[in-house]
Amino acid sequence: MPVLPALNQDTLQLWKRFNERIQEPEGQKKIILVAVCIALLLDNMLYMVIVPIIPDYLREIGAWTTHTEGGTVEFRNISNKVVPMRIGGRVVYEGEAGAVGVLFASKAMIQLFVNPFSGAIIDRIGYDIPMMIGLSIMFFSTAVFACGKSYGLLFFARSLQGVGSAFADTGGLAMIADRFTEQSERERALGIALSFVAFGSLFAPPFGGLLYEFCGKELPFILLALVCLLDGFLVLVVMSPVKQQMKEAGISRPAGTPIYVLLRDPYIAVCAGALVMGNMSLAFVEPTISIWMQDTMQLEEWQIGMIWLPAFFPYVLGVYTTVKLAAKYPRYQWLTAAVGLALAGAASFVLPFSKSFWVLFIPIAIICFGEAQVSTAILPTLGFLVDTRYVSVYGSIYAIADISYSLAYAFGPIIAGSIVSAFGFLTLNILIAFCNLSYCPVLARLRFIYDYNPFEGDANAALQSGDQTLKQYQTYNDDNEKGNNQQQQQQRSITVPMSVTGVDENPWGDEPQQHKSNPFVTNNSDSAFRTANQFEMRANYSSSNQQAYNYGGYSSGS
Repeated sequence: MPVLPALNQDTLQLWKRFNERIQEPEGQKKIILVAVCIALLLDNMLYMVIVPIIPDYLREIGAWTTHTEGGTVEFRNISNKVVPMRIGGRVVYEGEAGAVGVLFASKAMIQLFVNPFSGAIIDRIGYDIPMMIGLSIMFFSTAVFACGKSYGLLFFARSLQGVGSAFADTGGLAMIADRFTEQSERERALGIALSFVAFGSLFAPPFGGLLYEFCGKELPFILLALVCLLDGFLVLVVMSPVKQQMKEAGISRPAGTPIYVLLRDPYIAVCAGALVMGNMSLAFVEPTISIWMQDTMQLEEWQIGMIWLPAFFPYVLGVYTTVKLAAKYPRYQWLTAAVGLALAGAASFVLPFSKSFWVLFIPIAIICFGEAQVSTAILPTLGFLVDTRYVSVYGSIYAIADISYSLAYAFGPIIAGSIVSAFGFLTLNILIAFCNLSYCPVLARLRFIYDYNPFEGDANAALQSGDQTLKQYQTYNDDNEKGNNQQQQQQRSITVPMSVTGVDENPWGDEPQQHKSNPFVTNNSDSAFRTANQFEMRANYSSSNQQAYNYGGYSSGS
């Protein structure tokens, strides 16, 4: 077999090691995270890579009707004929601004309408097939971008990308939430994914501009299309053993909660609004700041394109600090999001007063830092709300998150352009600051979500009423998390005697029970666990005694 020079290892041996790795739960999670991060990176690079390419390319192929304004008309004798010629003036491309704006916004518009359907499909058939569908559509749309030579064909490719993104983005985020079941792990994984989102958005314009300048329009899209194919292959390979393990265990997927039910939840609605507001600053400022910079600073084109690239570092810093704060203060995610939203609003207000290129970096960096805090705090919170209040199936909930992003980026350029044309760039930023700061108190409603007891109420009615499919599915995820260590612990637990000291005790201060009750399923008459501290005591006690209860006949399925 051939040997890879860089690794000095046989390719067959590497393939065997890779197959062994994807059979392990921890290895599966890491490879799934890599595949999702690549998909999100691709989607956001495709979203932004056309910014320096398409406007210039459409002018080059003569997509617009033109006329010249200004200058002077002189009559010159050419071949014994007097011909009028215009000297100076400015070429006007009729309808260019509106048509290019519609082209850019079409992706988010289509994604906005497709997301409710993609979320429902993901809940019904799983995460891997919709993600493969999304990557395949993105590959096709990228190939059309590479080959397209007319406005209509490029518009079709951009709209098709919105369909692919609705499946790939939602499926990817839902897959992360499904595989990373512990809240701290989920926050870290979603934070890494968001860092790739930021890198794709900020790196794509200079990447596309340089390749377009020196290699032509086709090369950047061909490279991205090839990465789409590789990522689709990675998803296919890693999810095959996962599905096989679930099939061997006889586990079927539970039915997810419909998206219209989730949207009626006030806490989920608050989270969705926070994502819209958090992305408002970038969605409104990105399409308008370049013209404002040209009018006020007389900068070079490369400087206007580079203004967003350094913002990647404060974005990653925002993700990192939010994950660390969530690990230390898990009940105050809402406060982190509120602080991030306030920072983004305050920086938007200050931005129009920046008088130089270098000073402008400061408010843009703060906007990106704040937006990272909002997204990194809210996305895991959405998963937590579904876990505690509904069924742990994540297609529809992350479709709502994708809808929130799409709302900001679909209508942001249109609304922002109208406001700047009518009232100016300063007024636009004042409105952004007002909206962001006004929404901060609304996030305080999320402080109550941790007081909710997931062992009570209608939210877990399926578990309490004996929905075996859901129990098996959740048990499978937990077992998959623990891996081989759990099997060893279960074998050791056989030595535990049938009569376990403390099983009949009531460590949480409830009313005396008349029978041995399952600590994982409560009675309707149980009035305990009303506060967060009691809930934490109960969770800790249940975790430490779970094996003894299961052996003694108190398992959650009994």
